[in-house]
Amino acid sequence: MRFHDKVAIVTGAASGIGRAIALRLAQEGATLALVDRNESGLAATVSALMEPGAAAGRQAGPQPWSRALDIADEQSVAEAVREVAESFGRIDVLCNNAGISGGDYSAVTENDLAIWHQVLNVNLFGAVNFTKHAARVMRERQDGAIVNTASVAGIRSGAGGNAYSASKAAVINLTMTSACDLGQWHIRVNAVCPGLIETGMTAGVFQRAREAGKEDRLGSRCELRRYGHPQEVASAVAFLASEDASYITGQALAVDGGNTASLNLPGMKV
Repeated sequence: MRFHDKVAIVTGAASGIGRAIALRLAQEGATLALVDRNESGLAATVSALMEPGAAAGRQAGPQPWSRALDIADEQSVAEAVREVAESFGRIDVLCNNAGISGGDYSAVTENDLAIWHQVLNVNLFGAVNFTKHAARVMRERQDGAIVNTASVAGIRSGAGGNAYSASKAAVINLTMTSACDLGQWHIRVNAVCPGLIETGMTAGVFQRAREAGKEDRLGSRCELRRYGHPQEVASAVAFLASEDASYITGQALAVDGGNTASLNLPGMKV
């Protein structure tokens, strides 16, 4: 119950890692405000949270607040943050999890600049918008925790397209710079960097591997020799958002089965 009486905003909460984060925080007592562009997916997450046993041990609290919006639209974000603060009286945790891949894995010489703009608008500027406005609320209480979802693609190449990788590297840097800005108000900012996790974003990778009979090779280049699950990322997010991480800020934690621990060149692992 590390989040009893605390209010947490989770973006990208309609599926995958975002839904897993919402479920984990609810299990530990959080009151949730959920954001995503996918309205039906948000409704499904709310339904999952209200199912018997979904948040076992949690005291009865208010139903999750949810809003379908474009996180790249600062006005929409500002209005959502204001509504959450007015509804619950506080904001303790922000999980900037929403993101898109862009789907462009071509060489930089062939990249579509429109996709760059789209990916940066969501992955980077969405996090900037929510950090800006939620941190203003946290500042009033001189306390708060922000956890950004970056990626191993932001640490090294080969885990995503150019635009996606650059956006996640920017999120890691935003984590450090905003931690420096906000530390004076006891607001901590950290990031998780997931490796290969089975989500809607990576569904194509998993489908192609299974169709080719190569499912056993998924994650084989990680030190743990397997891919990860959304709940494993959610556990790391819950730790960083909790008082268990009270002296940790400005850090990017790889949740990748050891993928970034070595050079990870093709043929190095058997």
